[in-house]
Amino acid sequence: MENLPNCPKCNSEYTYEDGVMLVCPECGYEWNPNMEEAAEGLVVKDANGNILKDGDSVTIIKDLKVKGASSPIKQGTKVKNIKLVEGDHNIDCKIDGFGAMSLKSEFVKKI
Repeated sequence: MENLPNCPKCNSEYTYEDGVMLVCPECGYEWNPNMEEAAEGLVVKDANGNILKDGDSVTIIKDLKVKGASSPIKQGTKVKNIKLVEGDHNIDCKIDGFGAMSLKSEFVKKI
């Protein structure tokens, strides 16, 4: 039996091959062990296709409505020191006047 690597997310030892991909049956994570990006971890791109990193500064590219707020986040708002996370809203940040927010990377561009 081959010695496959543990899952990079949950560290499960029960990974298996599915074509060129490796799959973890416990958490459902799939990854390609041959891709350089998989070794780097989470890869998030802005609206223009630029790769974002933790600590980058971005600009909002369209007005974003915020639940519970009386006004939207305006286009052109600068956001400093972002943190990348997994999920649908893959950027965590603080926006002046709004506080802590989660944003989708498709609505920002790197400064």
